[in-house]
Amino acid sequence: MDILIPTLIVAALLAVLIVLMTGVLGMAKGGGFNRKYGNVLMRWRVALQGGAVLLILIAALLSRG
Repeated sequence: MDILIPTLIVAALLAVLIVLMTGVLGMAKGGGFNRKYGNVLMRWRVALQGGAVLLILIAALLSRG
């Protein structure tokens, strides 16, 4: 359990970074890809960020007690 939560946090943060960079690069390039996937990618980013924050809060609560 000591390694599970930090591993999940790192995985969630990497997923956020990948989705964020894909969305930013898509917006910079523009065109059909951005029209089709831009909004979806930003929604995924928000959901993944929420999951990462939740995991960080769980880790903080578990380390307290």
